[in-house]
Amino acid sequence: MYKIAVVGDKESIFGFSAIGMDVYPAYEEEDVKEIIPKLKKENYAIIYITENVSIKAQKYLTKLKTNKIPAIVTIPSNTGNMNYGETRIKEMVQKAVGIEINFKESNS
Repeated sequence: MYKIAVVGDKESIFGFSAIGMDVYPAYEEEDVKEIIPKLKKENYAIIYITENVSIKAQKYLTKLKTNKIPAIVTIPSNTGNMNYGETRIKEMVQKAVGIEINFKESNS
């Protein structure tokens, strides 16, 4: 059975444990390099990682792009959205389907 994990600064990920996700505090690229291989071995299918940590570990995470499992998805941290995650998702969708997807802000 596959599991879901959230990696990032403690303040941003703490609440995810309340909805059943496993949380792993990380602040630097070295933390991510240590955590991700362990999660891969433990059958995690989805790993959410906060933008601030994802940016710091960008080189390492780029090497993992070719893996289908685990899917590594960048999410905003508690300090707000830096649009890095949206950019990564757009790149993945464009690569998968061959067309560019434009995200537009809603005025609602």
